[in-house]
Amino acid sequence: MTTTPPSGCRSHLDSRYQRLCDMSEAWGIVLETIAAAGAVTSVAFMFALLILICRVQDSNRRKMLPTQFLFLLGVLGVFGLTFAFIIKLDGGTGPTRFFLFGVLFSICFSCLLAHAFNLMKLVRGRQPLSWMVILGLAVGFSLVQDVIAIEYVVLTMNRTNVDIFSELSVARRNEDFIMLLIYVLFLMALTFLTSFFTFCGSFSGWKRHGAHICLTMFFSIVIWVAWITLLLIPTPGPEWDDTILSTALVANGWVFLLAYVAPEFYLLTKQRNPMDYPVEDAFCQPQLMKQSYGMENRAYSQEEITQGFQEGGDTCYAPYSTHLQLQNRTPQKDFSIPRAQARTSPYNDYEGRKEGS
Repeated sequence: MTTTPPSGCRSHLDSRYQRLCDMSEAWGIVLETIAAAGAVTSVAFMFALLILICRVQDSNRRKMLPTQFLFLLGVLGVFGLTFAFIIKLDGGTGPTRFFLFGVLFSICFSCLLAHAFNLMKLVRGRQPLSWMVILGLAVGFSLVQDVIAIEYVVLTMNRTNVDIFSELSVARRNEDFIMLLIYVLFLMALTFLTSFFTFCGSFSGWKRHGAHICLTMFFSIVIWVAWITLLLIPTPGPEWDDTILSTALVANGWVFLLAYVAPEFYLLTKQRNPMDYPVEDAFCQPQLMKQSYGMENRAYSQEEITQGFQEGGDTCYAPYSTHLQLQNRTPQKDFSIPRAQARTSPYNDYEGRKEGS
């Protein structure tokens, strides 16, 4: 017995794909369109990132490009995963949902966390992390969720039973799905708290990047609290579970693009601001010269220069001059060369005779 395909779908279309074109369930078509637009936007940002590499003037912003490219890959995966939730749950989409949901979000949140760690050093004027360390932190944080997801999927499927996810009860399936994301929830909380430390520093130019991360995490936490609450309470009904999860994916993906990626791209090619960095000679101000080897030269000895400071009073300091200090000395001694004078001869009054003769 053949069933009539829903309006908007072709005949002989598999029933599990009917949400992609069913006009009676318009939420699938709407979310499909928004997710496709987000995926195209993510790819456009990835190409723009590759093109703008040579135009980034600030070396510390350039160090973030590999991690931000990884972040865009995660966002692209989030939009792509939306289709796995629009398609009905079966042996193919079940493992994909349980594995990729946490892995993709762990990649995105790990990249934001690594960026926040680097901003904590920059905002305090300290030496920033290298691009390899930043990328390594992002990959390292995300690998933990990969291990957790692989173990859960393999143990649940018992190596061969891929239909176990659709055979589980709705309440058990939702509880397992949320329990699998505990590490991702920990990453969210840690990233959100770390973003506040990016505001504690004297170099305010980097605080704007921290604000992007903080705003992104705030909206992400709101979205996650909403979909977890709706998934656990029985009020909407199990038929709304796929709608809730796919909506959360699309919403969080666009939060990543609008609250973090777009503002970061706006600042990417900005000229380097010297006020965002400490003065290069701030920790090595010109000091009094001290002879370390060789014969002693009293002209540069510590006692002579110290005495000169006390006598001269005012000191003229040039910030980019040599280490030799210029001093205004008041002339207190006469250093003029004395002229030679002829002495009086003792024979001037000698007339060749004795006095009185």
